[in-house]
Amino acid sequence: MHQMWSEVQPVDRYQVSLNGILHEYDRKVISLLYQPLIGTNCYSLYTTLWNEVEDNRLLSDEWTHYHLMNFLSLNLREIYEARLKLEGIGLLKTYVKQVGEDRKFIYELQPPLSPEQFFTDGMLNVFLYRQLGRTHFLRLKNLFADQMVDKQEYKEITRTFQEVYTTSGDNLFQDSDANDASKIGMDEQFISRSSTSKINIENTDFDFELLMAGLNELIIPKSAITKQVKAAITNLSFLYNINALEMKNLLLSALNAEQEIDIEQLRKGARDWYQLEHSKQLPKLVDRLQPVLYRSNIEETNTQEEKLIVYLETISPRQLLIDISDGSEPSKSDLQAIEEIMFQQQLPPGVINVLIQYVMLKTDMKLTKNYLEKIASHWSRKKVKTVKEAMELAKNEHKQYQQWADNKNDRKEKRKKPIRTEKIPDWFNEKEDKPVNQENSEDFNEKLKRLEMIKQQYKK
Repeated sequence: MHQMWSEVQPVDRYQVSLNGILHEYDRKVISLLYQPLIGTNCYSLYTTLWNEVEDNRLLSDEWTHYHLMNFLSLNLREIYEARLKLEGIGLLKTYVKQVGEDRKFIYELQPPLSPEQFFTDGMLNVFLYRQLGRTHFLRLKNLFADQMVDKQEYKEITRTFQEVYTTSGDNLFQDSDANDASKIGMDEQFISRSSTSKINIENTDFDFELLMAGLNELIIPKSAITKQVKAAITNLSFLYNINALEMKNLLLSALNAEQEIDIEQLRKGARDWYQLEHSKQLPKLVDRLQPVLYRSNIEETNTQEEKLIVYLETISPRQLLIDISDGSEPSKSDLQAIEEIMFQQQLPPGVINVLIQYVMLKTDMKLTKNYLEKIASHWSRKKVKTVKEAMELAKNEHKQYQQWADNKNDRKEKRKKPIRTEKIPDWFNEKEDKPVNQENSEDFNEKLKRLEMIKQQYKK
């Protein structure tokens, strides 16, 4: 099992590398556009690593992770979790090698997207809009935009190089020597500005085979599905939860006269489609349902566990929180915590539902964010996609997860260790589930029965 302590330890050394020179303007972009999405710990880690590299250089001195812990006043787990978030949003790449019994890391900082790239990303700008609201979002956009100079009424009179300078073929030896002197060593690189890579959503459940099979060569040529278009389809399907059949219609509306897909038109079409389907609301990950591809397809539910699996597969994380709390709307902080984890770890909604149930059980019906992130990160690395897989992994790693929960409590109550009453959901029971009374199975899907089933999972 992958644990944080097997990933990194305080004594492990690291160097910071820059993937191209970073400018002060980048700091403004990260502070105002990225920080609302990644949080203060991530922002502090990024800027601290950046400051360790001297001006106009690309590589820092070596340090241990003790240095980061002391400098940031964060424990190693908080630094590790911030590192993962930076990696997920495209601001950091991490490399590691074993040196004897020690490990050495390279933390390569990536330049942020330009303001134009960010506000036209189609995904990050949407999440920022929802995070800040329209008024503050528009104020930020105006900070990164300025009036365009209209040069149409002007005539360009700029001279070319050859109009200003002359050259001669004298002393060819010096020319050759100059070219040789310009070369750098194999282990060196010129200090320059690297291009920024956009975030690409990977390992989604979007069915490209179904999409391609449905494309009629006479209407949408398969050659129109370029690498860039495919990346846009993946991101839009993730953001708006669009399946292959719906995407085919959106592609048709974005096909231009040159038989090419207009990506900007495709984004607009996807946004309009979503707002039409969801009463003009922008997408919220917490309202999604488990993709059909990852459902169990249980036709007859004869046990409580089977009924619970189907229920968690056909309800959104938001509705689950509402049901658990007897119909009360979840707090904004709880929804933000869940949505951030869904975005960063890319876990399906059904798996998130199992996570919510388990974490609330272990933390006295509270959604403890650090505990959520810890388990979610583990499930993401294990590539958990189904409700059943999440339940099984929770069973198998129950003792380790319990230890994670206890560690925090132990630090707070060192003097007297409380007597802990073990709580586990019904589906933790190793025994076979007994068939459910048929009288109650008829109306099980009604809300009252669902609520009762969920509450039973939390009994002592």
